[in-house]
Amino acid sequence: MIKGIHHISMKCGTSEEFERAKDFYLNVLGFSAVRTWPEGIMIDSGSGLLEIFSNGEGIKTKGAIRHVAFSTDDVDGIVAKVKAAGYEVFIEPNDIVIHSEPEFHARMAFCYGPLGEEIEFFQEA
Repeated sequence: MIKGIHHISMKCGTSEEFERAKDFYLNVLGFSAVRTWPEGIMIDSGSGLLEIFSNGEGIKTKGAIRHVAFSTDDVDGIVAKVKAAGYEVFIEPNDIVIHSEPEFHARMAFCYGPLGEEIEFFQEA
């Protein structure tokens, strides 16, 4: 039986992309490395792993996965760190209401990561 998501994998086309991705996830977002090997790194996001390879094609196309969402207690604080590190925030922090049963309140923002990936920062109200 499925227990949950183990990891999300990304590939970098250059060593510069790989170093930038490692810096973003480890130093900007504050995640920690679980293991490393010559072609990659596995990073703990708190509720799942990110696997980043250095030996990819580097092709950035939008596929079926729209974005990765990270849970946070401080959307505004993490967005400030992301901006200070020079990354583009394309949806500023804002409060939303998902009109579901029951109604769901949250705060969220979006940025582009070092490989062009869309990242959401999500805070349940």
